[in-house]
Amino acid sequence: MSTPTDERDQGIWLTQEAHDRLKAELDQLVAARPAMAAEINARREEGDLRENGGYHAAKDEQGKQEARIRQLSDLLRKARVGQPPTTATTAETGTVITIKFQGEDEEEKFLLGSREIAGTTDLTVYSPESALGSAILGAAPGTSVTYQAPNGREITVEVVKVEPFVP
Repeated sequence: MSTPTDERDQGIWLTQEAHDRLKAELDQLVAARPAMAAEINARREEGDLRENGGYHAAKDEQGKQEARIRQLSDLLRKARVGQPPTTATTAETGTVITIKFQGEDEEEKFLLGSREIAGTTDLTVYSPESALGSAILGAAPGTSVTYQAPNGREITVEVVKVEPFVP
């Protein structure tokens, strides 16, 4: 059984489909760099940069694209690509978890994995680094865990069921 730290150290799990989709996005952004540079150059030649909205908009867009390129490059470098686990006895990356919040009867079902695979499933996806994800990582059905939500509130959940993810 892996510990939460071991799981995070192993990188981000992605299906092959999600990896291919992200790689295509990265390739498209990198290929668009020359066009973005030409746009900025064209706007620069329009005159006074202090009052040139088109230039500033193009520079902002370039910054967003470069940030996404860095994010995708980092994610793809760390990614573990492959099939999700075929059996699941504890909450691990690549498993579908059913939980119940303390004091409620309704259950919530989600995939524990990278948000980047959200486009490949109808399930809600929680990252193992999220407050809930890190709290339940390694938990078996029947285990209750308490975690601190981003708003500072303490929340207790029971892991009801753990099953393999079927893409």
